[in-house]
Amino acid sequence: MLPTPLPLPYLNTCIIICGATASGKTALALALAKHFNTSIISADSRQCYKELNIAVAKPTNNELATVPHYFINTLSITEPSSAAYFEQYALQTLSQLFKKNKVVIMCGGTGLYIKAFSQGLDDIPTIPNNVRQAIITQYEAEGLPWLQQAIQKEDIHYWQQGETHNPQRLMRALEVMRATGTSITLQQKHAPKSRNFNIIPIAIDIPRHTLYQQINSRVDDMVIQGLEAEAKQLLPHQHLIALQTVGYTEMFAYLQNMLTLPQAIADIKQHTRNYAKRQITWFKKDKNMVWLPPSEILDYVKTYELQP
Repeated sequence: MLPTPLPLPYLNTCIIICGATASGKTALALALAKHFNTSIISADSRQCYKELNIAVAKPTNNELATVPHYFINTLSITEPSSAAYFEQYALQTLSQLFKKNKVVIMCGGTGLYIKAFSQGLDDIPTIPNNVRQAIITQYEAEGLPWLQQAIQKEDIHYWQQGETHNPQRLMRALEVMRATGTSITLQQKHAPKSRNFNIIPIAIDIPRHTLYQQINSRVDDMVIQGLEAEAKQLLPHQHLIALQTVGYTEMFAYLQNMLTLPQAIADIKQHTRNYAKRQITWFKKDKNMVWLPPSEILDYVKTYELQP
């Protein structure tokens, strides 16, 4: 039995399709966008970069041509992205799209971006540029292990509660601690901001073994599509934060003779499975999230009797 739909007080609605990587978000978002004759806003912190394609599982050119997409190929890898930037971008884009459609689809797996869009962000103090730049410089020189050790030593609260494999969030936590002397976890207590449109958040619920099979198959497809060649082209930029991404980091290690190709491929699969588990854990914390198998999502949305 489908869940009972919640009341929708506003004229306009954003349907969010989220969940783990390789769970089928793109296909579902495309189906919904076609059903409502509307557009898709991507909530992915890597598909926004023009130079990244295969390893970030960007929609195909045909898919991008079929339905209008936003926040895809928006930035260069030399330009910073953040949850705050995405919140502003998504809200501005949505206000324009609502002039043409009462329903807009958001699709992605970057939990912090979706939270920023749905609830807003905490008011964290401004960080002096010299503090931020010092952390970025040392991270680029010494990598993720240094960053993890620094957080573990300087902000045990974040180390115990936050994401410990995400460089951007680790650097954010470290810069807040060094600039304010207080853990970022103690400053994240804001009340959610109200939005003047409806949000229907749906997460894709599929069996774990099926998800892992889809992840493994996707990685194999990436290799066939030319992941090695893409990574080789991006190797000179491997120090950039945008490239600290599963799929690229392992291929960079292979290209620098630190891994064999089979080892790199196996590591990509394992690290992607680990990332998927963290995504599921993140979305499970959202009490408003509706978890549904892919086959039931369109029927559930239809129960709202939304008009295109």
